[in-house]
Amino acid sequence: MADVGRIQLRDLCGTRAGDKGDISNVALFAYDEAGYDAIRAAVTADRVKRHFGPMVLGQVRRYEAANVLALNFVMERALGGGGPRSLRSDNLGKTLGGALLRMEIEVPAEVAAGAPRRRPVVP
Repeated sequence: MADVGRIQLRDLCGTRAGDKGDISNVALFAYDEAGYDAIRAAVTADRVKRHFGPMVLGQVRRYEAANVLALNFVMERALGGGGPRSLRSDNLGKTLGGALLRMEIEVPAEVAAGAPRRRPVVP
């Protein structure tokens, strides 16, 4: 097996997020093609659902937009009933985007070393 490095998504990509009702969508935009290939291989809908645990009660679907090096995740029942009903304080789509960027993934060592915003992962 090739050498791998552990890295947070924030080192490989940025995010855009939105919300409507009780649905949130979070898009990851890779900074380059190597980062896109790495997130495409590692960040599945199931992994995103596990990352958020009980915060996302519904289905998570992933859509690929290779032409802009992006993955878009649509998460149902993710906002505690929706903005007007939720008791969560400022915990809507953009906050979920920030939380997703903290996910750690394993990538080829050369991708980790060349990550545009590389920061060490604290064990």
